[in-house]
Amino acid sequence: MNNDAPIALILGGTGRSGSLLADALAQRGITPRAAARSGADVPFDWDDPATHPAALDGVDRLYLVTPTARISYASQVAAFLDLAEAAGVRHVTYLSVYNADQAPTEVDIAAVEADLASRQGITHSILRTSWVMQNFADFHLPIIDGVLMVPSGGGREAFVDAADIAAVAAHTLVDPETHAGAVYSLTGPQALTFQEVADIIAAVSGRPVAYHDLDQEMWINGALAAGVPADYAVMMRWLTGAIIVGRGATPTGDVEKVTGRPATTFREFAERNAHAWTPEAK
Repeated sequence: MNNDAPIALILGGTGRSGSLLADALAQRGITPRAAARSGADVPFDWDDPATHPAALDGVDRLYLVTPTARISYASQVAAFLDLAEAAGVRHVTYLSVYNADQAPTEVDIAAVEADLASRQGITHSILRTSWVMQNFADFHLPIIDGVLMVPSGGGREAFVDAADIAAVAAHTLVDPETHAGAVYSLTGPQALTFQEVADIIAAVSGRPVAYHDLDQEMWINGALAAGVPADYAVMMRWLTGAIIVGRGATPTGDVEKVTGRPATTFREFAERNAHAWTPEAK
């Protein structure tokens, strides 16, 4: 590894896009520094400011992932960005959400975007991502007893592969000047219903998968009962509600625009992760 290479701090470094971003950066001459509460290169906890200065030491670019499973964090992020700017960070790539400008006012997604746009000492790129395909292969949207249960009203979503998010993020962090001020809406190449998702998973895994269009409030209440913070219900209601009323993500082509290759289809993702849905995986 080149000790003189620029250093990129990757928040959420053990997460779905962050864990893939490190390799992409290293291959292109950037030294990645993964940060997370545990299991990363450096410890980082949003609720423990004492972990922040060491994580930022020598860093000049940042992959910003805000606190998860909460909706109010703008002041916390602003304080960290002040520290980052003072420490020498000159570019931030922010992992945002598709249609962030339409988020409920209680959710601080748009506030963080506005904060970045107001800063004169750093450039920024914003990645507004649709629902991530990996949701179906981990604990976020599990298939329980052969049934996928999510409220959708039959609406569609252009699910995106986290690997494509990481690929776009790598481009923005390797060449910040080219992507300064850019807002990319990252989607897959197809808008699918959850029934179509279930059918694809069934086809590649060789096991029956049914889809049940669960009542939205029932779904949210079940998540809260399982331990999701109560105020996060606002976010869950917005994300599923957009699909229910027909405003789910639609293909944008931004992945191909930035990377020069087509976005991953859900079928390609499912074939790559078929083991996640086999009986042996359970």
